[in-house]
Amino acid sequence: MRKGTKSKIAASVLSSAILLSGCGLLNGEQNVEEIDPPQDVSYNGDAEKVNGQDTTTNTDDEATTDTVMRELYLIDSNGLVVPQTVALPKTDGVAKQVLEYLVEGGPVAELLPNGFRAVLPQDTQVDVNMKEDTIIVDFSKEFANYQAEDEMKILQAITWTLTQFENIKNVQIRINGHELNEMPVNGTPVSEGLNRADGINLDNSTVVDITNSRPVTLYFLAEHNGKEYYVPITRRIKNSEEDNIFAVVNELIKGPSYSSNLLSDFQANVKLLGATYVDGKVTLNFNEAIFGSFDEKMISKHVLNSLVLSLTEQSGVESVSITVDGSSEVVSEDGKPLTEPVTRPEKVNTGSF
Repeated sequence: MRKGTKSKIAASVLSSAILLSGCGLLNGEQNVEEIDPPQDVSYNGDAEKVNGQDTTTNTDDEATTDTVMRELYLIDSNGLVVPQTVALPKTDGVAKQVLEYLVEGGPVAELLPNGFRAVLPQDTQVDVNMKEDTIIVDFSKEFANYQAEDEMKILQAITWTLTQFENIKNVQIRINGHELNEMPVNGTPVSEGLNRADGINLDNSTVVDITNSRPVTLYFLAEHNGKEYYVPITRRIKNSEEDNIFAVVNELIKGPSYSSNLLSDFQANVKLLGATYVDGKVTLNFNEAIFGSFDEKMISKHVLNSLVLSLTEQSGVESVSITVDGSSEVVSEDGKPLTEPVTRPEKVNTGSF
């Protein structure tokens, strides 16, 4: 595994958190469209609501419990905004609830994974209101009590936590009922609202012309005290790179910026030889370097997970299949044949901490 170049972390660390199959990668109950690629996906079940609008469904397993798995975007030890899946009490006010669980010293205090902290200032109160696909979030005056360096992180955590719900696409922020043109501490413009297109954990290590580039979101690995999790990073690519599939894969092969402290299992000599897209499924054909340091023809679970998480952020991509030099005889790190396409998990970072 490299951070640039770094030795590979033991493969067994995530065995309790990651399950590769045709049905998804990561363990967790299916109840909400948490990481929301720009595509229409419907689910069956009894829906909870945000101000009368359906936002989430419960599985049969969840129907027998008093908790529901939700994604909270928190700040890790590297200062990055990262999704962590936690069990929250069932409630009708799901949007307000997840925001309350972002408040420092609030109910999230008992749930914080090791090395993570909440993003909203202590004692912040919150109210919400829906208008079509936009949620209007009204914070109390305590919301302004944050450090300037946390401003973008706060905006990203609020936006990505709320847009895990299918019907929330945009976020507007108010303080004590007053609309904001800019954030109160560092002046970030917010008058036009927020959405996932604004990105998360912006990687500015490669300077490109903003007007001739577009953002893509990539998932790299992080480690804290022996625990591993995936971190979304938004990087800009040149518009001259017309094929998003090739662009995303090549950015994953390049790896994270060295200063990020993130990790990658991709070897530098990996090459994407071809890619096809049919009815939501992307098939990637790599050279044998995709096997990395394995003696047998196996693909690292971290490589596979990074590919699936990153590519399903692209519009219309629902699953990923892998071939090597044209052969589909490929197995996962646990020795299981990858005969079925791998889909995006309903939850990200569900491991125990």
